[in-house]
Amino acid sequence: MLDIKTIRKDFPILSRQVNGKPLVYFDNAATSQTPQHVIDVIVDYYSSYNANIHRGVHSLSQEATDKYEAARHTIQKHFNAKHSHEIILTSGTTHSINLVANGFSALLNKGDEIIVSALEHHSNIVPWQMLCEKTEAVLKVIPMNQDGELVMAEFEKLLSKNTKLVFVNHISNALGTINPIADIITKAHAFGAAVLIDGAQACPHIRPNVQELDVDFYVTSAHKMCGPTGVGMLYGKEAWLNKLPPYQGGGEMIADVTFEKTTYADLPHKFEAGTPNICGGIAFGAAIDYMNSIGFDQIAAYENELLNYGTEQLLSIEGLKIYGTATHKTSVISFNLNGIHPYDVGTILDKMGVAVRTGHHCTQPIMDFYNIPGTVRASFAFYNTKSEIDALVNGVRKAQMMLS
Repeated sequence: MLDIKTIRKDFPILSRQVNGKPLVYFDNAATSQTPQHVIDVIVDYYSSYNANIHRGVHSLSQEATDKYEAARHTIQKHFNAKHSHEIILTSGTTHSINLVANGFSALLNKGDEIIVSALEHHSNIVPWQMLCEKTEAVLKVIPMNQDGELVMAEFEKLLSKNTKLVFVNHISNALGTINPIADIITKAHAFGAAVLIDGAQACPHIRPNVQELDVDFYVTSAHKMCGPTGVGMLYGKEAWLNKLPPYQGGGEMIADVTFEKTTYADLPHKFEAGTPNICGGIAFGAAIDYMNSIGFDQIAAYENELLNYGTEQLLSIEGLKIYGTATHKTSVISFNLNGIHPYDVGTILDKMGVAVRTGHHCTQPIMDFYNIPGTVRASFAFYNTKSEIDALVNGVRKAQMMLS
């Protein structure tokens, strides 16, 4: 059991008001809130040892380097990567995906095939479209059904000897669907294809084990899991990272530079050109430590309780439809009120202090599938409560009354 009252005290923003009402923050799938512990780590960095890392001989640089690399080891341990140099620190999930896509532009040939799913965020669609334009590879799509689940029988039909890459999110940001990634990875590997999993929406709720999954690439962002914005992770198997060319050129990613030839640094620095988000990386490690102190099993159990309660309460509203009814899903509820635009519902909820996300959630193909302009999305975290869900439901009822 989680001590929610104590946990909520860790998050200073949860005590504020919006439009004269207590803040109810249900936009966690976009960005989670940050606990005081992580805020203190950020302040301490800039107050005590702000300096550039690696190669510096002075004390501040060495201290910053030690803490930054310690954070890398924290991330490695959390995801159970075999080596710390398999953890590349990036600016976030989008950066991580583009890094891999750029690398594969040198490895794909005309007629090669890559597979994405119909449930993807635009960040896991557009880079692969751009890759296909460069290489003349062919993009194929795993279809979805009305419940918001991938049609696995169709995925199996798409696989062939030409399949080189498969890209699927672990959890859908728009619908909350938990995809069967272990099965997807196994089936893709049987055809010799590499697999990248977008874990941005999964990592706040569960603790992925990359070695157990045998995944080739796994990506995520710190700001989804109580960390700061502007920092994230690319995990890649050492063999794959060694195959990919550098993504950017500059300082840190080099071993030796002359005007005739440049040789590149070993992993992970080969992919970390320029001064990184040092404070962000350190805070990312602190955020992971914080979430592990609460416990991911406890987080998952409590958030599932919130999901079930929220689903039941929202479905008591006549004319409300939930999109995404997969058997396995996490604490995300996307819904619409019959005849009312989601933006209008979100605007009224904001007046009542309830923060939700409205629109297509960077998943326009999903909205096109359902033939809707978007949804209202309420996404719950372990610091939310059932009484906050009650406030959401009351707000939706009021919006329905005002807008019908």
